Amino acid sequence: MIEISNISKWYGAFQVLKDCSLSVEKGEVIVICGPSGSGKSTLIKCVNGLEAFQQGHVSVDGMKLNGSTGLLRQIRQRIGMVFQNFELYPHLRVLDNLNLAQIKVLGRSKNEATERSRALLQRVGLAAHEGKYPGQLSGGQQQRVAIARSLAMDPVAMLFDEPTSALDPEMINEVLDVMTDLARQGMTMLCVTHEMGFARRVAHRVVFMDAGAIVETASAQDFFSHPESERARDFLSRILTH
Repeated sequence: MIEISNISKWYGAFQVLKDCSLSVEKGEVIVICGPSGSGKSTLIKCVNGLEAFQQGHVSVDGMKLNGSTGLLRQIRQRIGMVFQNFELYPHLRVLDNLNLAQIKVLGRSKNEATERSRALLQRVGLAAHEGKYPGQLSGGQQQRVAIARSLAMDPVAMLFDEPTSALDPEMINEVLDVMTDLARQGMTMLCVTHEMGFARRVAHRVVFMDAGAIVETASAQDFFSHPESERARDFLSRILTH
C-alpha cells in the first residue's frame, strides 16, 4: 500500500532523514514515535509530497513519487492528512469545509458532497454542528471535523501528524476514539503520536525514530514489552512515567 524506500533528506547541510525505509500493508496501523526533532513528521510529510526529499522514493497504491516529481496530485488525492493544528478554513462553516474539496477536486455535485459530508459528521459525532464555524468549536471538535474532511475524499490511507498535541487533555480521547474506530474498520493509517496508550491498543507495528533514522520497527506488543535498542528503552522509560 505504502512503500518508503531509502529516503534521505537534507535542509542545507543538515540531514534530517537518513536512509529511511518502511512498508505499510493495506489495513495496517503504524505508529511512529521518538523524541522531538527525530524526523517523524518530516517522514510522513514525504509520503504525500508536502516535504521534498533528495534520495529514495515513495510508492502509494502503485503510484511512485520521486523527490519533488512524480504523481504528486494523484497521490495527494489518495491519502488523507490530519495535522496538529486542524488546518480548517475559518471563514467556512463545518459542512462547507467538508464539501469544498469534494466539489473542486473530485467533481461531486453539491448534493452528493453534502450527503457524504453529513454521513461523516454523523460518524465523528458532530452532525449537530454542521452550520457552525470552526472558531465556535472546541479543539477536539475541530480535529474531528478535520478527520471527517479527509475521509470525505475517500482516501486509501490516512496520515496523522501529532493530531492530539494541540489539544487540552480532556479533548484528546474524543479524537483518539475516532482514530481507533477508523483503525478497527480497516483504514490504513500512519500516525505520528506521543499517545503510547493508543499505540499499545491500536497499532500493529511501532516505528521508533531518532536523529533522522528508523532505529527500530517491531510489533506493538514487542516494542512495549522488550524494545531492542537502548535508545528506545530510554525513550519509553521517560515517556511512560509521565
